[in-house]
Amino acid sequence: MDRPLKSPGLYALEEVFHRQFELSRSEPAPTLQARLDRLRRLRAALTENEARFEAAISADFGHRSTVETAIAETMLVLGEIKHAAKHLKGWMAPERIPTTVQFAPAKNRLIPQPLGVIGIIAPWNYPLQLTLAPAVAAIAAGNSAIIQPSELVPRFSELLMEAIAKKFDTAELAVTDIDDDIAKAFAALPFDHLIFTGSTRIGRLVAEAAGRNLTPVTLELGGKSPAIVDGSADIDEAAQRIAYGKLLNAGQTCIAPDYALVPQASMQPFAMRLQGHMQHMFGTDPKNPDYTSIVSDRHYARLEGLVADAAAKGATIMQPAAPNDPEWKERRKFPPTVIVDATPEMTVMQEEIFGPLLPVVGTRDAMEAIAFINRRDRPLALYWFGTDNAARDTVLARTVSGGVTVNDCLFHFAQAYQPMGGVGASGSGAYHGEWGFKTLTKLKPVFYRSRFNRLADLYPPYGAKVARLEKLMRLLS
Repeated sequence: MDRPLKSPGLYALEEVFHRQFELSRSEPAPTLQARLDRLRRLRAALTENEARFEAAISADFGHRSTVETAIAETMLVLGEIKHAAKHLKGWMAPERIPTTVQFAPAKNRLIPQPLGVIGIIAPWNYPLQLTLAPAVAAIAAGNSAIIQPSELVPRFSELLMEAIAKKFDTAELAVTDIDDDIAKAFAALPFDHLIFTGSTRIGRLVAEAAGRNLTPVTLELGGKSPAIVDGSADIDEAAQRIAYGKLLNAGQTCIAPDYALVPQASMQPFAMRLQGHMQHMFGTDPKNPDYTSIVSDRHYARLEGLVADAAAKGATIMQPAAPNDPEWKERRKFPPTVIVDATPEMTVMQEEIFGPLLPVVGTRDAMEAIAFINRRDRPLALYWFGTDNAARDTVLARTVSGGVTVNDCLFHFAQAYQPMGGVGASGSGAYHGEWGFKTLTKLKPVFYRSRFNRLADLYPPYGAKVARLEKLMRLLS
């Protein structure tokens, strides 16, 4: 039987992978200067095309606020590059490790080595940041990398391929086409490490495909990230900050607050203030250039379904306009929506929202809020608002999440000295700064034996000398 023909894109992907693989085995450790040069070229690829990237992303979304692209994408990537370049020499240095006393006067070292070829599967919601930030980690660690962009942002993907090709040989860094057959084949390549950002459902498929090659994976997934408004919180301040965290990128953010847990008595006042801050930030006019569109008609229809289901099951819906209003729908601008008195039976409380909807759930006390979170999958992020430090620390101690911001939303993600990653269903592994360097590095332990060491006394033939050494080793152990 004839084998099906491969597409040109799939042939190109395999060719690039083999080039990078061969180079990683023949020249496994790029120098500090080579890595700094690659970081410099990556920065140039970004800065020379910044306005074009903003325009391409906006066109792919239907409309994307240029301010949001600059703050949440361009500036974060430039910060990652600057941080890596500043600290790279120290990260690459062998680390002194204590030697177990029985083996003195030998010495131990941890020597960082590149893993080899890194695969990066990027999502559509922050296409620039979530392709290039992992690439910064890969380059800093001395690896080559192949980026697979999302098919939902074709203009951006084409521009990224062009910009990277002008600055890099494909043996260093490459961007794939967005053909369907490439997407299916990418995770099955025998990468030395694979980074995936996206949904939990697709993350499981990626991990399964990578597992056939024993490829280690870093998964940044998502889930339902809660915001807890403690009884000690300033309701208005919490509402303002949650509104911002929810509506950045029109809620299409993996660490956006997915629902709010609020004391029962404060639920209505909180919802009113939340709606007020949403309208103050983004108004009620769908033509507002600060407010970002939903990426596709399919995603828009899914959000409409979530609201309709919640309304049918008894929730109060607060919106400046109906989602089917032509002024909003033609622009794929989904009206900022507060869903008051949401219940677990509603679909909006069962799946990640990824849009500008915020369910508000009333709780009797802090322990009920903790129990509500712990009955569900581990979230990628958790947000706590209040002034009661003991209550805050109880939540931190009794919940598990990928990361936490206290008295605000999102900002733990932007900390270069902190890791970013999920736990359980929200992901595994971490990157950012030195954490990304270490994730994509083999920290190879090396034992240097001293000529003064008496290890030879352990060799056979055994006798009294071994008995004495055994007694000493037991004592030291």
